[in-house]
Amino acid sequence: MVEPVLRALLRGKISLPEAARILREGHLPGGALARFDYRREERTGVPEVVLGEGKSLPALEDLVRELVRLEHPAIVSRLTETQLKALGRLGVPAERLTLRPGARMALISPHRFPKTLVGRTAAILAAGTADVPVAEEAREFLEALGARVAAEFDVGVAGLHRLFLALRRAARARPQVYLVFAGREGALATVVAGLVDRPVIGIPVSVGYGRGARGEAALNAMLQSCAALAVVNIDAGIPAALVAAQILRQAAPTGRGKPGSRARPTGSRRRNAQKG
Repeated sequence: MVEPVLRALLRGKISLPEAARILREGHLPGGALARFDYRREERTGVPEVVLGEGKSLPALEDLVRELVRLEHPAIVSRLTETQLKALGRLGVPAERLTLRPGARMALISPHRFPKTLVGRTAAILAAGTADVPVAEEAREFLEALGARVAAEFDVGVAGLHRLFLALRRAARARPQVYLVFAGREGALATVVAGLVDRPVIGIPVSVGYGRGARGEAALNAMLQSCAALAVVNIDAGIPAALVAAQILRQAAPTGRGKPGSRARPTGSRRRNAQKG
């Protein structure tokens, strides 16, 4: 995809020799520390993701400035509060740098994100309030690509009746994939996978203590699920969203509120859920 490079050249963002080098070498300049993958969208249908965690403030600020200068759509993930405040002080217009503190991320040139998921719907379920920041990563990512997201929080198995109500509400949106976030023993993902007839992605969250610390118990439990369940790494909100995006892109668009895929508990499972 050469359009972003030519657009940057026409707008004076890069020089002719720089544009030639970008097309020849296959990456955008990111200073001394990075090479931006301008073909990511062409290959995968999603924008580039830059991990903010572990980067020094000067390095992060330089990367973001360069991304903004090049108008290269990207997501900067897992930002600390200090990093978010520093990016907010850069003075970049909101349409070119949008901060999402609740999801610990920044969106670079969000108006240029590929809207490949318009008409598709995902459901996000989080077991407890402590799981929400990781769930918000996935929600922001999917919504940035045009997907509709039905989110239900605090529906863990400690009060199973809450889950049945949440599933009925989510089913009205006709989700084509479910993302389930849970820490501690991670049981919610297996329960949901046993109740719905759509793909379910389990995301273990680093919530818990003792033997369940750092999300390891939740990860092990999800990997042992007897229901059909795909599992990603601990706290992997964006990787889960990437997988969900691939699933959604293969699904037929259903539109907002239009009849389509019947992502709801079915048969006896649905009757049992309604009894809750």
